[in-house]
Amino acid sequence: MRKLAQIITKIIDFFYPPFRKIFSPQLFRYAACGGGNMVLDWVLYFLVYNFVIGHDLVYITLPFREGKGVGFCLTPHIATLCIVFPITLLTGFWLQKYVTFTSSNLHGARQLIRYITVVAVNLAINYFGLKLCVETLGWYPTPSKMFITLITVAVSYFGQKYYSFKTTND
Repeated sequence: MRKLAQIITKIIDFFYPPFRKIFSPQLFRYAACGGGNMVLDWVLYFLVYNFVIGHDLVYITLPFREGKGVGFCLTPHIATLCIVFPITLLTGFWLQKYVTFTSSNLHGARQLIRYITVVAVNLAINYFGLKLCVETLGWYPTPSKMFITLITVAVSYFGQKYYSFKTTND
């Protein structure tokens, strides 16, 4: 896996020179990794929403006792978020740990817990943002998701840089 990270880093760094005066190498790598993961998120969201969930409500029943269960319903855009989120959580962590914030001296488990904390904040922004945009404002789900993602990018960068993958020098 580290070999793959080295290959990805070399590819990203190949495109860095024209941006040298604008971005630090770390910020450029963050943008490339985050951008790639964001596109993966958008594509997966579109595919799952349109071809897996099929715009239908998702009913879930959790069995607690024989013959009795507790059920709830998810709207299609929230059900899609629940499916796509774990995938992009793991790909995002891996990219940030092994490509962007490689100088962090925190233990991997601590990085993951902190990463999940920052992502949980972004998940809350996504959840309430989708509720607002889709259910209150009447926007389509995929453009709503794209708009909300732009908001979470800034929250994520500062949270990951100064909390999840911080170094003793930060």
